[in-house]
Amino acid sequence: MPASYIYAGAATWRGGSLAGVFRHPVGDGEWEHLKNGLPDPASVHTIVVHPQDPDLVYVGTQDGPHYSTDRGAHWHRPDFPDRGAQIWSILVHPKEPRTVFAGAAPVAIYRSDDSGEHWRLLSRPALPERVKMPFACRVMRIALDPNRPSDLYAAIEVGGVMRSRDGGESWSDCSAGLVHLADEPRLKSKLVSDTEAEGMLDEHALCVSAADPEAVYLASRMGLFRSGDGGDTWQDLAVGRFSPLTYARDIRPAPQDPRKLYACLSVHATGDTGSLAMSRDLGQSWQRIDHGVKLGATMMNLALHQRDPLQIYGVARNGQVIGTQDGGESWREYKLPPGCGDVYTIACG
Repeated sequence: MPASYIYAGAATWRGGSLAGVFRHPVGDGEWEHLKNGLPDPASVHTIVVHPQDPDLVYVGTQDGPHYSTDRGAHWHRPDFPDRGAQIWSILVHPKEPRTVFAGAAPVAIYRSDDSGEHWRLLSRPALPERVKMPFACRVMRIALDPNRPSDLYAAIEVGGVMRSRDGGESWSDCSAGLVHLADEPRLKSKLVSDTEAEGMLDEHALCVSAADPEAVYLASRMGLFRSGDGGDTWQDLAVGRFSPLTYARDIRPAPQDPRKLYACLSVHATGDTGSLAMSRDLGQSWQRIDHGVKLGATMMNLALHQRDPLQIYGVARNGQVIGTQDGGESWREYKLPPGCGDVYTIACG
């Protein structure tokens, strides 16, 4: 078996005709459609490779989470309490490798304590309904503070940010500061609701870096933001100073260097271009890192290899995957099969 794989997940919510999990060996090879044991079709929203065991892979589908113990060759449906729960995010606890969290639509948090075989509902948080959308709001990302592991944060599309101080059992709203920022004209955005705070509540990803205690970094429709006090207040990182593309779908710290952050930046949700950006100073400055490939759609997700800092991958909504195995010196394109036109997630390991 090769040292590493790239995984991509496609859905059918926006008209894609081919959905599921696809796997490509790092280096030469072709995409393989991994269907054994998944729903047919499987709209895949998130893929996570276990950070300590690359044989163990998790996916979130339109009907709960599934897991594989052989890098996706076979999938297993776990003992999960709710049929039809859309799973949009999965987090493996960094200090307790058998503990896994999942975020759903409608908004709910689940937990497994046996590596994903059995799950229980932790919470259905009751958040203020500041914006009414024509779809069920969803937990797009869960992050855990490595310095205070009982502190969890979650990004809601479209609903803001919430925080737990007790390991996910209960949650509180952390969006008042985001709504306050929407008073600024440049941060107002209203597409399908009746409030111009909609854009500031349209969250796609968040992360916590071990190099910046108490801080939370957020990727949203309106850009990149930071809270230095656990979500009580927020500041705009003003990524527009460094990039003409500011619509943000992902933000992650490098596993090997927590001061280094990576982000996906584009024009809007269904744009015709995108970029991958890197910050070496915890978001104070940014530079574009993808070079030599033309990106033809919004960048949706990025993947950083847990054991190899030179491997970085990104995926666009139209199924265009780009990757580097030399830390960004050169990039290669891996186009997913025709029909993968609604792609949300990429992973590697």
